[in-house]
Amino acid sequence: MNQTASCQAVAWQVEDLLALYDLPLPELLYRAGTVHREHFPAGTIQLSTLLSIKTGGCPEDCAYCPQSARYDTGVQAENLMPLDEVLAAARAARDKGAQRFCMGAAWRSPKPHQLDAVAEMVAGVKALGLETCVTLGMLREGQARQLRAAGLDYYNHNLDTSPEFYGSVISTRPYQDRLDTLERVREAGISVCCGGIVGMGESRRQRAGLIAQLANLDPYPESVPINNLVRVEGTPLAQTEALDPFEFIRTLAVARIAMPRAMVRLSAGREALNDAEQALCFVAGANSIFYGEALLTTANPQVQADQLLLARLGLHAQA
Repeated sequence: MNQTASCQAVAWQVEDLLALYDLPLPELLYRAGTVHREHFPAGTIQLSTLLSIKTGGCPEDCAYCPQSARYDTGVQAENLMPLDEVLAAARAARDKGAQRFCMGAAWRSPKPHQLDAVAEMVAGVKALGLETCVTLGMLREGQARQLRAAGLDYYNHNLDTSPEFYGSVISTRPYQDRLDTLERVREAGISVCCGGIVGMGESRRQRAGLIAQLANLDPYPESVPINNLVRVEGTPLAQTEALDPFEFIRTLAVARIAMPRAMVRLSAGREALNDAEQALCFVAGANSIFYGEALLTTANPQVQADQLLLARLGLHAQA
């Protein structure tokens, strides 16, 4: 690892991360767990709820996404949800124990009038005592500052994968556009939520390349969602071979070691993991989950099932 002069103390090389991936799984989990306990209290999990406030009709061609207008997945384009419905969903999430409320809209980039409406939602959710997060696509100059003024805590904009594999998944948005949006979010004083998707047919080296990109952001994201591809019929990746659960767990562990102070979020694809595999994800350093019945348009474990699992594992929600 190379030392840098910036506040980002370590520049991670792909080879360094591959060496972690290659460790025996018990050793990797031990190292990740040790790093986790140095920065977070043991046994606490942040609970977040994700609501699709504008579903379908996206012009992008992301090969994994059922909301793309280019694919026939059965997802219909809908209008932006009314404010009162969003706030009702936020209250219900809060009452079920969620600490953060995330709102997602299937846009390439929000138009000014759309951003005005979302800013009103952010202010309303913030007033309910919840942390706020939105994912709206690319942001233009000044838009992040508008969201910050409304009370936004986090902006989600994933890198999705490594630069080397990116062109195999997306052609309508260059990698640099994603980095530019993250820079605007940082400049506005909003915390960054940024991660990616694994299991899209990428190699282990390319998974390590994604983590290197994330960890070498200066500073690295405060929140890092690691998504396991949900294979949706009608998308180009529908027939992709499922990722070995242990490889997914390794990815979480490597992310924890590379970004020790980040909330490592066990995100989409959790429905495919059994209870024992989810338990190993927490051992690997995941300390945040999406909590609710759906993630935008795909399934997520039910609230009662999550409550029971956390109780069985002796884990509790972050205060």
